Amino acid sequence: MIELRAVHKRHANGFEALRGVSLKVAKGDLVAVTGRSGAGKSTLLRLMAGIERATQGDVLVNGQNVGRLREAGLAALRRNLGLVFQDHKILFSRSVGENVALPLEIAGVPRSETASRVRAALDKVGLLDRERAAPVTLSGGEQQRLCIARAIVHRPAIVIADEPTGGLDAEYAAAIGGLFRSFNQVGVTIVVSTHNAQEMAALGCRVVTLDQGRLCP
Repeated sequence: MIELRAVHKRHANGFEALRGVSLKVAKGDLVAVTGRSGAGKSTLLRLMAGIERATQGDVLVNGQNVGRLREAGLAALRRNLGLVFQDHKILFSRSVGENVALPLEIAGVPRSETASRVRAALDKVGLLDRERAAPVTLSGGEQQRLCIARAIVHRPAIVIADEPTGGLDAEYAAAIGGLFRSFNQVGVTIVVSTHNAQEMAALGCRVVTLDQGRLCP
């Protein structure tokens, strides 16, 4: 479902974030990518999502070479992805429910169907009673749950999440880890980056480690 073949990524300042990374993520996998800050975790996930392009090597998602896709192709690819990145991009001028509805609005889903799917997504992350609330009234953990609901509302085949438990206390982090596990149990492929390998390993996921841009054996 996702495959990286000898991928290198060099940024404009010359920093080599990834060095010859090869990795396969099969359909239905739950994979945690771990490593220290600066190890290349975020870069790896951004390449999978088509947000950045590899300097060298191939990134394939659902058989498509992401590096060769134009904007229209990338947009079509991302319709099958649920993305949770550290810059939440929450719209504070809209309610919780309206934020979750955005991917469906963009996709042209009928309003009647949108309403039911938004409520279902909020229910899964424990925020159904906050549907009409302003995002600014949510705690940090609740805002992360909002982002997860928005990522899964269009029923993606793959969810890619960059440090979804970063900065959260142990209880919230465990709850969010459990959410990803529950999505995986119904067939969603999950790739999560984290500083806490033990936290994700406890969920029974496959753990891969990056060190200075290289995948550890």
